[in-house]
Amino acid sequence: MDDDIQLDVTGPVLVVGGYGTVGGELSRLAGAGWPLLLTGRTPERGRALAEEVGAEVRRWDLGDPEPFSAKVRAVISTVNDPDDRVLLAAIRGGVPYVDLTRWTARVQRATAVAAVAPPRAPVLLSSSWMGGVTGLVAAALAAELGGASGVEIAIRYDLKDRAGADSVEFMDRLGLDYEVTEGGRRRMVMPLSGAGQVVIGGHRTKVARIDTPEQFTLPLVLGVDTAVTRIGFSANASTSALLAVRRTGFFRWGRGDRFTSVRRSMLYAPGEGGSALVRIDVRGRSGERRTATVSDPAGQAHLTAVGGLLGLRRVLGEDGAPVPRGVAFPEMTPAPQDVLAALEKAGVKVEVA
Repeated sequence: MDDDIQLDVTGPVLVVGGYGTVGGELSRLAGAGWPLLLTGRTPERGRALAEEVGAEVRRWDLGDPEPFSAKVRAVISTVNDPDDRVLLAAIRGGVPYVDLTRWTARVQRATAVAAVAPPRAPVLLSSSWMGGVTGLVAAALAAELGGASGVEIAIRYDLKDRAGADSVEFMDRLGLDYEVTEGGRRRMVMPLSGAGQVVIGGHRTKVARIDTPEQFTLPLVLGVDTAVTRIGFSANASTSALLAVRRTGFFRWGRGDRFTSVRRSMLYAPGEGGSALVRIDVRGRSGERRTATVSDPAGQAHLTAVGGLLGLRRVLGEDGAPVPRGVAFPEMTPAPQDVLAALEKAGVKVEVA
């Protein structure tokens, strides 16, 4: 039997993984605007949060074939959905859907799934870095410039920050080449290649390439001929160490399940909290440039949750614009001029130069 999620416009918003690291932040933000239904593998862990935000909490283990059913107004997934269970259930039920956790290949697969089973409600694939925030800010800067020809994103990953296990699953992709668009041409590149130094929020940070969905979507949506994302740790020595591991070939020969815990332990060491810092450089079609520094003192989980909150408003039509049709990406926002103010209102600082 399939999972059965039905549309009820007066029902709760279903937050899949609603009491995890990102899900908990999102539930606190979204609970002020809608009733919530939180799900996860062990609902006992979510009862305190459910009481805090006035939500219901139920079990839905995506690895357990037992069917799940609910009547909700929207679904937002904050956990990996490897078999597309949540996506397919939302499409079948005609329920607005937001996804925050897909890497590039799974975003591409989701668009194919939606082509085979066309959705009756919006499907927002908001998995670019930090819940779609990078795509939204890039769209805002591109609109200021009257169009864009290039976007470069540099991420400073704070090693002191809290991190959910799903947030470091991209470590499993470090042995796989991926496609980028540069200079108007598509080509394959190696993760952690192209290392260099960039100043992010006053911090000189060593960064290198990482596979993220906005490098796939930005050329399609904004028409840019270059889209590059790089990442570095808050400690440059840690970035240098990761690059040294790459040079040994570990991420190639250590790709199997046997080495999963080793790969993820290199990054999954959640602290008590840190800040999120991202630099977004947009080049206009006439050569002009805009640089935005996005900072969130509450950390990357909160910044991702803010992206999710804006995504929910988008698919529910509560941002003042008509809901999108079919599959959409964050940078397809109909009101890019409102993006920076919306982020600031949610406690995210954006400095543009």
